Amino acid sequence: MRRTSRSGGAYIELALLTLVLVPLMLGVISCGLNMHLQLQTVQLARDAGHMFAEYIDFTLLGNQQVLAAIGNTLGLSTTAGSGTAVVILSNVRYVDVSACTLAGKVDAHGNPSGCTNYGNWVFSTRIVIGNSSIRSSNLGTPPTSIVTSNGTIAITDQVTNANDVASVTGINPWNSTTDTGLPSGQVVYVAEASAKGFHMPPFSAGTNTYAQVYF
Repeated sequence: MRRTSRSGGAYIELALLTLVLVPLMLGVISCGLNMHLQLQTVQLARDAGHMFAEYIDFTLLGNQQVLAAIGNTLGLSTTAGSGTAVVILSNVRYVDVSACTLAGKVDAHGNPSGCTNYGNWVFSTRIVIGNSSIRSSNLGTPPTSIVTSNGTIAITDQVTNANDVASVTGINPWNSTTDTGLPSGQVVYVAEASAKGFHMPPFSAGTNTYAQVYF
């Protein structure tokens, strides 16, 4: 019998394996890069939130530049609307009787009167650094008309402006009966960070990363 030539068979096998191995390798690479970006986003949110809770004034350019240096690999910029990342800093508080009293929205007996946001979480501060088009806050967005140049919101708007209500879950307000929850008058510091994800169709859709931390 004549021996059949098998010349070139290995090349065909390699070509067939390549059809599987190359997409698999690219998928693993894109997954790894997105995981790395997510970890960087979490770290940026933690650093920003820690400094914010320590009363660092992020309306000052110098402090924004420090944060931009931390988020440099994500593309965080101090120029509004620029870059590929954003950091959203918020102070939220629960509107109880003490908040209504502070705003002068109580009656002669000390009961809430005209304090329309009574029993809700509201924003007391909002600062945005970077490209706000990347992502909006999960807590909501107070109207820019009530946010001052230093990021604060007047107590009157906090207790009466319905558009200042924040979506906060998982934090219980002060309960004087059980002595549990957040003490009356205290604020919660919230830092959110988001950045553009790695984009390489069809292996990665480039979904933006996101992280949220509370202090």
